[in-house]
Amino acid sequence: MADLPKIDGAAKVCAVIGDPIAHSLSPAIHNAAFRSLGMDLVYVPFRVRANELKGAIEGIRSLGVLGVNVTMPHKTRVLPLLDSIERTAIQIGAVNTIVSNHGRLRGYNTDGQAALATLRSLEGPLLGRRAVILGAGGAARAIVYYLSKTVESIAILNRTRSNASSIASKIARLRRITCRSYGLNRASLQRELGQADLLINTIPADAFARLGNMLIQERLVKQDMVVFDVNYRPKNDFLVNAKFAGAEAVDGLDMLVRQAALSFTLWTGREAPIDVMREAAIEARATW
Repeated sequence: MADLPKIDGAAKVCAVIGDPIAHSLSPAIHNAAFRSLGMDLVYVPFRVRANELKGAIEGIRSLGVLGVNVTMPHKTRVLPLLDSIERTAIQIGAVNTIVSNHGRLRGYNTDGQAALATLRSLEGPLLGRRAVILGAGGAARAIVYYLSKTVESIAILNRTRSNASSIASKIARLRRITCRSYGLNRASLQRELGQADLLINTIPADAFARLGNMLIQERLVKQDMVVFDVNYRPKNDFLVNAKFAGAEAVDGLDMLVRQAALSFTLWTGREAPIDVMREAAIEARATW
């Protein structure tokens, strides 16, 4: 019982909304942080379907929820439902963190900053790299925005090319960088990965499984490439095989912890106990 967060009549609630949500490690991460600092806060997951999003946001506003993380598929859809959005989140076009101030909801994005910090912790500089991004959802938008400050070029590949094109066009307006968009197919993968040295996957794990196998089988992942998969499932055959191919490969657990720490500070105004949060994430993932 000592490990449970303190919950009484004065407790404040933070939450994560998405669909699906049962897999989320965020409750373990944040509740460990709250316990470690003796804070009267609790973090809970809420499954919110697409047609329920507007009602969920109004519920958050009415119930006095302190803060919310937003995950798939709501990171872009939530923008028009908020009272205000921080400038960087507007430029990214996606929100993953909401702060409530007496019922007024303000959106932020901590994904891109966390992803960039994770990549910078790896060996070798990002400056001058040629990046390929798979996917064009909320996480991809945030990563491209921050990565475009550092790398030489970016190619965004997505099944619906128009979604990738909208990101590339926005980055072209903001940065002096080559940012291209293509459909996600074998020809574009072979062409773009043939000249890339940084591969970032933002496609959900279930949808990416077959594509990841194809990348390995056709030797599109090669030696000295940096491979970052934002998924954080404990068993990731793609990353294991990428390492065998000579790439430096990392999953999304560190990004998850870093974005959680940034959200924690936005909600509480306190420095996040990031080592506690990282340990909680590792322990929770080990139970999967």
